[in-house]
Amino acid sequence: MPLILDALCLARDDAPVRRLIDALGTEPVETTERRIGEPAVLSQHLLFGSGGEIVLHDDAVVAVILHLAPTPSAPRGLDAAEWLPGVDNDATFADFKATFDVPWRFADGDRYFVLEAAYLRPEFVKHGGRRAGDLQRVAFTVDDPRETCRPADEDCPVCRELIVRTGDGSFDLDGTVDALVAGVEAGVLKESSGAVSLADLRLLHASALMERVESQVTCTACGRVACLTLYRDAPPTFGYHPLDAAMRRPLEAIPPVEEWGDAARIAEVRDAMRYVDHEPGLWFLVEQHGDLYLDSRYTISSMADDSCLIRLDEAERQEYHEAGRDSLTELARRIDRSGPHREASPFHRRNLLRHPDEGRDYSAEVRAAIAGHTWLARQKQAAAQRAQAGSAADG
Repeated sequence: MPLILDALCLARDDAPVRRLIDALGTEPVETTERRIGEPAVLSQHLLFGSGGEIVLHDDAVVAVILHLAPTPSAPRGLDAAEWLPGVDNDATFADFKATFDVPWRFADGDRYFVLEAAYLRPEFVKHGGRRAGDLQRVAFTVDDPRETCRPADEDCPVCRELIVRTGDGSFDLDGTVDALVAGVEAGVLKESSGAVSLADLRLLHASALMERVESQVTCTACGRVACLTLYRDAPPTFGYHPLDAAMRRPLEAIPPVEEWGDAARIAEVRDAMRYVDHEPGLWFLVEQHGDLYLDSRYTISSMADDSCLIRLDEAERQEYHEAGRDSLTELARRIDRSGPHREASPFHRRNLLRHPDEGRDYSAEVRAAIAGHTWLARQKQAAAQRAQAGSAADG
């Protein structure tokens, strides 16, 4: 392990890195290179027949990975005991805890350890770590796994080539936006609610009303979030982030569309559903063309719940105007008690999510209307989870 820790942050030709290369197999059997992000970083992955892997960014070692399971470059994989005292290839997470008596944290579904000079991330089969044989690889990284993506994700076939560049290598903003839109339309990328939509990105930037305008898309294959950010007084940036880190990025409030949108965009917003009010965890109220819609959560069982979307009838509208939001809370409770997933419920046929009229996708329309509020709720929930995880790790 000292060989690995000594090599981190150094250049390939530095003596500690050369010693690590010699220990892994003298020379790599395969080297991959690609430019990632904007500003571009040259990423190199040196793969060794022994099962070792060295990752360099702009010629500095940022990660060392010990592949214990066979890979195309290493048919047998490494013996963990030769590199990690007290750990073998059958180690469980409990074995790592006993060996490395240091704080551990959560990152993107994995648990990792905070060492003095690096971060150690044992990677098990999905949902693994309890049984012998679950361990697949061990990664040592310079950067906190909570803030950076797995090195292996740099080779994701879905999102590794999202950036478009001109013939001289310059960043092509229009081409990159078009590539992101194409990925969303193909279903391999998903736009993140709360950030600026790709359709609005350039319009908002051109208005100069915001210091920074950011769109975020999540890769459905590796889970990374690609963040494209345009600045009022600086060149654009493009980076990949874990979901939790992307949710913590600062996002400015979006000005009213009338201040920056073109005629078509303004008309689109005016015609769409808009947020009116909500009761956390219980209901959302949206409006469109004078109609009011209540999106109400209801319980199916102790393990499952769902949403029921109804258009308020005249009596319900009148009650809302007279009694205010309390009437909606009571209506939501009646919906819940009735079990609208059952045909006997008076709200079963009224549920526009199950029985839409005119072939509309009401679910997508409501999500768009309440996106900013659900994004804020997820941020608060993520902050609470981080605080809880931090307390558990410190304890």
